Amino acid sequence: MKKVLMALALLVFAVSAFGQTEQAKAEASAKKEQQETIEGPKLKFEETTVDYGEIEQNADPYRVFKFTNIGNAPAVILNSKGSCGCTVPDAPKEPIAPGESGEIKVRYDTKRVGPFTKTVTLTTNEANPTRTLIIKGKVNKPAEGLPKKKASMFNGSKS
Repeated sequence: MKKVLMALALLVFAVSAFGQTEQAKAEASAKKEQQETIEGPKLKFEETTVDYGEIEQNADPYRVFKFTNIGNAPAVILNSKGSCGCTVPDAPKEPIAPGESGEIKVRYDTKRVGPFTKTVTLTTNEANPTRTLIIKGKVNKPAEGLPKKKASMFNGSKS
């Protein structure tokens, strides 16, 4: 009986030690990843595609792409351009410091009825200087008999 209890205790100890070793390895790996810095500027976007979904004609034309500079140097958006005149981006003009966040506001002309997929091309000072963001969705005609909404430049907001 003593031998069985001793073997069981040894087994429990070995399993426990192995689990702690694996956890320590995982923690060390995560710490190493955090310590590795990305050389130069590097923008990390929360999303690179924004789906308007199905919206009514003249609905809110604005959507936002949020990003953070995860590099170790200031990031600069040198140019932002929509794929056509119906897609107008508004990107920050000032440098984005390492660790700082920002956003690019995009306006789509919601007077145009039908499905759409448009791009915004960014030129930055990153190692790969060109980046493409996508907006998509479908603009539906307003239901008959309902008053039409008029979209303002910023829908009454002052941002």
